[in-house]
Amino acid sequence: MQENKLTAGPLPRSFYARDTVTVARALPGCMLVHDTPAGITAGIIVETEAYLQGDPACHAARGVTPRNKLMFGPPGFAYVYFTYGMHYCFNVVTAAAGIGEAVLIRALEPVQGMALMGGRRNRQELRELCSGPAKLTQAMGIGKEQNGLDLTGEQLFICAAGSAGPLVTTTRIGIRAGAELPLRFYLRDSKYVSRR
Repeated sequence: MQENKLTAGPLPRSFYARDTVTVARALPGCMLVHDTPAGITAGIIVETEAYLQGDPACHAARGVTPRNKLMFGPPGFAYVYFTYGMHYCFNVVTAAAGIGEAVLIRALEPVQGMALMGGRRNRQELRELCSGPAKLTQAMGIGKEQNGLDLTGEQLFICAAGSAGPLVTTTRIGIRAGAELPLRFYLRDSKYVSRR
């Protein structure tokens, strides 16, 4: 695959300061970019999940804690958490300050820095680099150091990347509470989605 060159800047904070489901539906087709000392990695977002304050699967469902306090802050910041004692997950904070909501980025189509991603993942097949939330954070070099980063900055950001294509709405993966809610969105024609 030929690597795309970045041409767009970060999405404005107003993009994130909206209804969380609206943001979750708008993110597929956008590009996630991480600029690190090792190099730039980037991928087209192909799958997201929305987590709402009144949703039992949301980290904010029981109020503010030291772990989730970023979710209640202003929109447009990274919320990165450690899960299962081994993986990081990357979320974007949405809605107005005081509302604990975010969108989980579940999968990417790699478009830049694939060699760097492959080295981080010890994989070479493109489909295996970012087809899941833990895979993409490993491939993109996203961990606890990126928690709280401003996504309107130049280190870790999301930019527009063109036409997205048809979107599928379905239920979320890997949760028990709130599993029936139709809050997962993915690009229908993408082979990089984590699971269909």
